[in-house]
Amino acid sequence: MSKRTEQIGDEIQRILGEVIQSEVKDPRVGFVTVTGVNMTPDLLRANVRISVLGDDQERKTTMQALERAKGFLRRRVAEEMSLRQTPELRLHLDTSLDHALRIGELLHEIDEERKTNPPKLDETEAE
Repeated sequence: MSKRTEQIGDEIQRILGEVIQSEVKDPRVGFVTVTGVNMTPDLLRANVRISVLGDDQERKTTMQALERAKGFLRRRVAEEMSLRQTPELRLHLDTSLDHALRIGELLHEIDEERKTNPPKLDETEAE
């Protein structure tokens, strides 16, 4: 990825984060974080990763609402940036935070298990 595509992606991420938080009035949009934007080399498409706090139904509802607001979001990006052509926004649910939280939970469970049932050392390991 070139420096330019990375800079444009970062700027689109910033704009979308602000617009979704302050201007999207759809009550179906829950707590949303724009976690990243990857631009295609031709700058015609922006793959936008979105993290949504909540259960599966809340995520689905929020993503549907954002899909419906995509025209508005693209128009706001166009107003904020001076690009020859405003990229098409492709929204993707980002579940990497869920995986990280689950790993953290599992590590905590293992730690608690070790505290209540410490591993026993073999006699060969104790020497």
